[in-house]
Amino acid sequence: MPEPATLAAFTTLRLGGPAGRLIEAATEAETLRALRSGGDQLILAGGSNVVVADEGFPGTVVLLRERGLRAEERDGAVRLTVAAGHPWDDVVATAVSNGWSGIESLSGIPGSAGATPIQNVGAYGQEVAETIVSVRAYDRARDEVVTIPAAECGFAYRTSVFKHNSRHVVLAVTFRLSASARSTPIAYAELARSLGVEQGATAPLEEVRATVLKLRAGKGMVLDPADPDTYSVGSFFTNPVVPAPDFERVRALAADLGPMPSWPAGGEIKLSAAWLIERAGFTKGYGSPGRGVALSGKHTLALTNRGSGSAAALLDLAREIRAGVVERFGVTLHPEPVLVNCAL
Repeated sequence: MPEPATLAAFTTLRLGGPAGRLIEAATEAETLRALRSGGDQLILAGGSNVVVADEGFPGTVVLLRERGLRAEERDGAVRLTVAAGHPWDDVVATAVSNGWSGIESLSGIPGSAGATPIQNVGAYGQEVAETIVSVRAYDRARDEVVTIPAAECGFAYRTSVFKHNSRHVVLAVTFRLSASARSTPIAYAELARSLGVEQGATAPLEEVRATVLKLRAGKGMVLDPADPDTYSVGSFFTNPVVPAPDFERVRALAADLGPMPSWPAGGEIKLSAAWLIERAGFTKGYGSPGRGVALSGKHTLALTNRGSGSAAALLDLAREIRAGVVERFGVTLHPEPVLVNCAL
């Protein structure tokens, strides 16, 4: 394991240098006290969607450690409020075991509940924007705790008003789930096939969760201390969304590579970053042993620390992949994780 003195100890990549100061906050009061202490601050909880520079972060790192869930069930609906530091997969497991549907396809995603609205976390046809009612946050500009309704969160594909903006710090999230032992309609083709149902059908919550966990594990997307393929931030690049003319141009360039995955996305077309990466020549496991970083051996969208890597080497690999995809297809990939004290 990384040295506790470095931020590598608090990230799923196991990369990152020292913090100028480290504060662990186990309650909302402790969190607010830390946030009001001033200076440059970095907020961390699960550390699953962040790349921290080898030089670390010279300011104060606040570790959100508050946990807790509160559920109110009425008229077939459940309002579930979760503290920001609560592990996300525990939230999903709790919902599934209680027969609350709406987030079952988000099983196995590492990190904390508080990170989910920031990234508008999504997978296998679900995203948290579909179930979030409101976000409780500390507003730095007003120096007060506010409740932000979902309509004001600016949710879009893997983003929100909270991403790349330090004004608000998420303290808790309230979700609206359905009191049902069956899932929401299965929208993702791979998941539907694995469950043996048609797209748009439903399935028992427990079966959906077990199937998603199996699919994610097969791609190295479930944390496993014994498996370096999981020392990652999950998907490093977002799936690019392009206008229809660009889609036709890319499809023509890829005509000799077989069917190109694509999905409608609000009048534009979403492409598969993993498909583009692999067809640009970066196959599973691609990397240099001397650098200590490589693409996952299970999924080309995950850049991994093989145990002896550095943030600098990981970013070099990301730049190489991004440049290769631009050269082959003319599409620029954008990083999904937050980059701290470093840039791509």
